[in-house]
Amino acid sequence: MRVLVIDVGNTSTGIGLFSDGDVVDASHIKGGIRMNPALCVEALRKAAAYGVDGAVLGSVVPQINQRWQNLIQRDFGIETLSVNASLPMNITIDYPRPEHIGADRLADACGGVERYGAPLVVADFGTALTFDVIMPDNRYIGGVIAPGLPLMTDYLCERTALLPHVDLKGECPQVGRSTEEAMRIGAEVGYRGIVREIMTYLRNSMQVDFKLVATGGYAAWALRGMDMKFVIDEELTLFGLGCIFEKVEKVEGVKRVEG
Repeated sequence: MRVLVIDVGNTSTGIGLFSDGDVVDASHIKGGIRMNPALCVEALRKAAAYGVDGAVLGSVVPQINQRWQNLIQRDFGIETLSVNASLPMNITIDYPRPEHIGADRLADACGGVERYGAPLVVADFGTALTFDVIMPDNRYIGGVIAPGLPLMTDYLCERTALLPHVDLKGECPQVGRSTEEAMRIGAEVGYRGIVREIMTYLRNSMQVDFKLVATGGYAAWALRGMDMKFVIDEELTLFGLGCIFEKVEKVEGVKRVEG
């Protein structure tokens, strides 16, 4: 099965092809379809170069979902499955208001369980830093949300007169010898502390030895040098979207190719 997988976030959009249990031809477009529609179309066509059997959309920007559905219908003649908590999944959802769980978090949980098993915590380093908790019996029970790296650094730049915008790349110096270096240390080392403290809190409060899997654009940079076991899985969200599509096909027998 060859499935277009689209992860629409607040600052970027991931597009790829889920095929034979893996994600290939993945692209990440800053600004997504609102700012770079031509790049999004190009990424879709690249992923679908050898044909597709379906498409699945995980979006946290609902006002543009119809635009994606229309685009995929127009270019490929297929319906798009939009991810929400009511769909069949390889996890059970134990959450007071499941409709409030973001599609990206559902995909992270499903993809994480499929690849790494449970118990598991998936930390997604995007616009927000989210931690999703899956118990040993594959129950999704909720998580933790903290400000993401871009929110923190952009806020400092926007709300102060003298602090600049910082490019979150490069080595972490021992001490900041410039304003930029000082802010970079605060971001990188501070984020290791956030992850360490939240993981310690979750493990101790629940008495569960959760595995940690990290994904998202800033995961590798933020966690390098971390004195805690973890796995980086850069395409976990796209993989999880593909897993959800396969589960829906298996349970419901839905055929999403016209004709």
